[in-house]
Amino acid sequence: IADRREGIGVCGWILVSLSFLLVLITFPISIWACIKVIREYERAVVFRLGRILSKKAKGPGLILVLPCTDTFIKVDLRTVTCKIPPQEILTKDAVTTQVDGVVYYRIHSAVSAVANVTDVHSATFLLAQTTLRNILGTQSLAQLLAGREEIAHSIQAILDSATEQWGIKVAQVEIKDVRIPVAMQRAMAAEAEAAREARAKVVAAEGEMNASKALKQASVVLAESPAGLQLRYLQTLTTLAAENNSTIVFPLPINMLESLGQKNRGG
Repeated sequence: IADRREGIGVCGWILVSLSFLLVLITFPISIWACIKVIREYERAVVFRLGRILSKKAKGPGLILVLPCTDTFIKVDLRTVTCKIPPQEILTKDAVTTQVDGVVYYRIHSAVSAVANVTDVHSATFLLAQTTLRNILGTQSLAQLLAGREEIAHSIQAILDSATEQWGIKVAQVEIKDVRIPVAMQRAMAAEAEAAREARAKVVAAEGEMNASKALKQASVVLAESPAGLQLRYLQTLTTLAAENNSTIVFPLPINMLESLGQKNRGG
């Protein structure tokens, strides 16, 4: 509201004086019509002959209103929850989505909320819808899904700046849900499954490579000690016997059979 120094004029003061005189003549009956109670979470913007009586709203508590010349409007200062219905939005990468959200705001200047806008709640609601559509239209689907908090902060900053002259303070903006078409959901699921399979194959290949390197090193060690191969074989047989009850065929080394054959021929 622009600062104006001019008063209500001579005629205005005459009317105010007559109103005050009427209150005195009809006292104490008129006092019940002049005293108004403003709750703790409310403020009253008083108009005297069409002009706002003070730059600051009245209340809480008792306020005095003169009949015939004064009118007042109550303003609720509590936090308001504004639910934004699902908005159909075309993202930057040409994907149609439906996004809904919630805006929490409150009135911090009752005078501005009454004098600067016709319906402050309706104006804030429509501005929140428009801002949500404009901001999300500049984001890709991946950015929308991964950066909800950053997008909510940017929407809050824009709303807070635009509604400051209305006496509104935007406390918080939350994006509740992002709905995408079923066909896109299936495509994203297939893409994620293919990516997981590709990673699994890479991990399996790396495991095979590491296992082959370990086997190569083991073969070098066993080649240096032939008896180690027999010990390893016996250890494997012990493990199999502990896990499964089965018949185990124990082969004799070929060199032992050759030595036994030579002894028999010599004897």
